[in-house]
Amino acid sequence: MKGFKLSFITVIMLGSLGYAGGEFSKVTAYEIEDEVVAEEAFVEEEPVYVESEPVIVKPKSVVVAPSPVIVKSKDIVTNGFYAGLGITGVRYENDCKCEKGGTSENKDKTYGLMARVGYDFNQYIGIEARGSRTNWDSDGSKVKHAGVFVKPMLPIGNSSNLYGLVGVAKTTVSGRMPTVDAEGLALGVGVEVDLSIDTPKDGKYSRDFDGHGDQEKGVGIFVDYERMHVKSGSPDLDAVSAGVTYDF
Repeated sequence: MKGFKLSFITVIMLGSLGYAGGEFSKVTAYEIEDEVVAEEAFVEEEPVYVESEPVIVKPKSVVVAPSPVIVKSKDIVTNGFYAGLGITGVRYENDCKCEKGGTSENKDKTYGLMARVGYDFNQYIGIEARGSRTNWDSDGSKVKHAGVFVKPMLPIGNSSNLYGLVGVAKTTVSGRMPTVDAEGLALGVGVEVDLSIDTPKDGKYSRDFDGHGDQEKGVGIFVDYERMHVKSGSPDLDAVSAGVTYDF
């Protein structure tokens, strides 16, 4: 009876412990091993700071192609105007029949000034107006002369050219000699030399650069001969002129 009471008490105590939430179970070796592995796995790692060197990125060079610059060629208008001034000597000769028979020879030489102005269209053709007047007389004759001429030219090298004169002129002679007042054909021939140095400029010429003095500014000289009045039976009036010309 005493043993039964101990067993009963033991059962009641165990039941009370189970009711209170207590639990007795056997801990196996593998369960302990799992806890150790879990604790080893759960290790709080300290942050590792790595100081990195600064990375310098060089900018790529950008090559920009320049835009094409269109430079318009400068237009160079050739200027063929020129003007000249010189001295002239005129020879007057007239053979006339006298009322009493025979012939009378009249000769005179007189000197003065002449001027010319013209325009060369190119190195082969131009136009010129000229006039002269003599005031220094030997036998009392005075000559006035003015005309307009076509001027054909033939270049010789780059600094000179031969030219001709074909035109219409009016000529008067007054004084002791037989007077003359005539209009008609006049002819002449001459040579002019350009003393300036002609060099082409950068640009587009209105005609091909020829370098003969009619496209560049400069000074030149000229010498020419002119028959002032060409007509059969008229007095001979011959003029030789020389002077300076300026090309504009």
